[in-house]
Amino acid sequence: MTAIDTVPTVQTVDAVYFDGRSNRKHGVTLRLAAALEIVEGGALVDTWPFDAVRRADGPPEWLRLSCLAALPLARLEIAEPAMQQAVAARCRSLDAGRERHTWRIAGWSLAAVGSIFALVFFGIPLLADRLAPLVPRAVESRLGEAIDKQARFVLGGKVCTGAEGQAAFAVMVDKLKRAGGIDDPLKAQVISTVLPNAFALPGGKIYLTNGLLQKANNVDEIAGVIAHELGHVRHRDSMRQLIQTGGTSFLVGLLFGDVIGGSAVIFATRSLFNSSFSREMERDADDAAIATMHKLGRSPRPMGELLIRVTGTQANKSLGLLASHPLTEERLAIMKTADARNVGAEILSTRQWTALKGICR
Repeated sequence: MTAIDTVPTVQTVDAVYFDGRSNRKHGVTLRLAAALEIVEGGALVDTWPFDAVRRADGPPEWLRLSCLAALPLARLEIAEPAMQQAVAARCRSLDAGRERHTWRIAGWSLAAVGSIFALVFFGIPLLADRLAPLVPRAVESRLGEAIDKQARFVLGGKVCTGAEGQAAFAVMVDKLKRAGGIDDPLKAQVISTVLPNAFALPGGKIYLTNGLLQKANNVDEIAGVIAHELGHVRHRDSMRQLIQTGGTSFLVGLLFGDVIGGSAVIFATRSLFNSSFSREMERDADDAAIATMHKLGRSPRPMGELLIRVTGTQANKSLGLLASHPLTEERLAIMKTADARNVGAEILSTRQWTALKGICR
């Protein structure tokens, strides 16, 4: 005796029916006879041949059905377990084509993920390079103001206001700005955090942290760092990075089902405080720093020596080649090659350098 022979000739149960014409639910009674009969209010409204019934996607506790002979959007939902088993026993082609359909979905899903990764790593950086020069300076300045508030909040430090130190810093930045050929307005400040860093924001804003300032042994070390950040300003790297970060965070949010900002915060934070410019951007900024220091008659080598002291050697670290910055040893080697005799005047006097070092006291 087969499984179907154990099921009564006629069996009824209540179910939910969607007729495929509207989204209204119909409370119906199902009858298992020569076919799957759908009865509403005592009237037969449709008949589904058993061999045309297929399983449709739905909650695991329900058996959701479609029919090749019915309207494309017509559905039946059966909650009663005994009736689910009875229908499955009669509908021998219930799962026909589902494996092929699953592989098709998996294939399209992989293609979609691959497309997103291609956009993240190739499409968006290229787009950012093209769009950044087109952004009006006024727009970039407003963006810089908004990011500036977030940067100060996250860093938790205050802008250092020592009058003599501020005056000395302004002298240094002005000399570097003129030597670097930058005509746009700049705002450079020292912030009182112990984190050793320096970074440029959109709109010509540059921050040097007191943590990095205190690690410097001489004026040229800090001057090289500021010249590097001025290189980012000149090339509008922060604007390019902002465009790239915004597009990338949206696509990653789309990939993981978070399109309302969680991923954006992660990417923006990484962009601001890990200085995640591309290696090409960093090398271009280094080249700008070397050219600026040479124009002032100073050597760029001290900047590389400061970086080595701050970061330590990177050559034996497994992630070194994957870092966004060129390796610190590599940068120092380039600056040694570009080393020049200090034939120009000191960028700051001894008194000015001492005042700058004490700007946060």
